[in-house]
Amino acid sequence: MTGVPAELRAEGDELDRLVRELAPEGWGTATPAPGWTVAHQIGHLAWTDEVALLSATRPDAFRAELERSMGELEGYVDRAAAEAAERADLADHWRATRSALAEALAGVPSGTKLPWFGPPMSAMSMATARLMETWAHGQDVADALGVVRTPTNRLRNVAHLGVRTRDFAHTVNGRTAPDEPFRVELLGPDGQLWTWGPEEAGQRVTGPALDFCLLVTRRRHRDDLAMVAHGEQADAWLDFAQAFAGPPGEGRKPSAP
Repeated sequence: MTGVPAELRAEGDELDRLVRELAPEGWGTATPAPGWTVAHQIGHLAWTDEVALLSATRPDAFRAELERSMGELEGYVDRAAAEAAERADLADHWRATRSALAEALAGVPSGTKLPWFGPPMSAMSMATARLMETWAHGQDVADALGVVRTPTNRLRNVAHLGVRTRDFAHTVNGRTAPDEPFRVELLGPDGQLWTWGPEEAGQRVTGPALDFCLLVTRRRHRDDLAMVAHGEQADAWLDFAQAFAGPPGEGRKPSAP
């Protein structure tokens, strides 16, 4: 297995190392997401990987799940996470499901569009989205357990989503997306510069890749990150940028001075 599916598996393996030796009471540790414990975080990933696996292997079954979700919009995600968190075999279920998903996505023929809760997407887009969520919820688990993770070049996938969702972030926050392109320049963990957009763009965002990823997954407040905006529109975007679908939520509060 190569490419994004392999990176998705590696991201899950890294999170697995954080929880593999947790005592039973450790799974009940509160995370920064209100009302969610470590078990809720892993339960959410297990459930989302499970429905993604349905999309990749049994699209009709996925569409049935989609129809069910439409009738339970209020609290649907929270209920699914809570139900999964109660499973006695949660850790094993998550490991098996995420492994099966990575394998399935690697085998989807090029050009195939997979159904999803939003627009259909390619297998590689699905793998990128799942990697982003695994990393973001893994950050919640790491924060809860007091662990500082070492960033890897897998963050480029998260950053790419953060850039690609610029217009969506405007829409979901009731704003009009800018007509002009933005330039994003991020310093990767290996010291390489990652860039998106034309060099001559007047609206620019620069900073460490890790900080940008924490920003667009709303795992840190902008005030606590070393992101720099050049241009009024770029500056506004950094206040509400998000790489994930759905409502933006409350986000994180800035750390105490």
